[in-house]
Amino acid sequence: MEKANISSTEVKDIARSLGADLCGIAGVDRFSEAPEGFHPLDVFPGCKSVISFAVRFPVGTLACKTPVPYTRVRNSITPKLDAIALDLCIELEKRGIIAVPIPTNESIWDEGTQRWRSVISQKHAAQAAGLGTIGRHSLLITPEFGSMVWLGCVLCDAQLKADALKERICTDCDKCVKVCPVGALENVDLNQNVCWNHAFGDDEDLKSWVISCHKCRDICPYNLGTENRKLMQ
Repeated sequence: MEKANISSTEVKDIARSLGADLCGIAGVDRFSEAPEGFHPLDVFPGCKSVISFAVRFPVGTLACKTPVPYTRVRNSITPKLDAIALDLCIELEKRGIIAVPIPTNESIWDEGTQRWRSVISQKHAAQAAGLGTIGRHSLLITPEFGSMVWLGCVLCDAQLKADALKERICTDCDKCVKVCPVGALENVDLNQNVCWNHAFGDDEDLKSWVISCHKCRDICPYNLGTENRKLMQ
């Protein structure tokens, strides 16, 4: 396939036209700390750039007394992000660029670290692409929307201009650590199993699978970002 010239700005414009609210780009050189088997080159050997994008998550879901709206939005936003990734790959391929979509919410077991992982960490890709920084609660925080975003990414073989990294937003106030009802944030790395077993599961009263806890997201001083912190006040 003959390579076409395309700029980072054009790639971001395509992503936004498909429904992304934020989009950034990182070179593969920014993934040196990725676990073995989960580096972009482990997934796609021809990868030269990682395109990360985000869709905002409605903040009103945090204020609900029932977990149903938050759960429904999360379940609806996942296929939306996967569709954006797929369509972005198709649009890039039309322009002579090979691209690979990374599933938004599909994990595999990493025997080396004893954790479930996406084949490429969405939040680390987003941080590497300058969308935001990872907070103490292990969630990505963006200036525009705080942690109220869901993430997707695409690997491609075009050498695109990378975005500048963001300065760290989280101040390690530890409010998320203290509010966690199961102590999943007591160590630097999130205790994934403890968190997931508490937050996700069947609700006997509702007779439905729900996400019943997002206290770390609720209490974060930057859960709406540095630019929109007054929305819920």
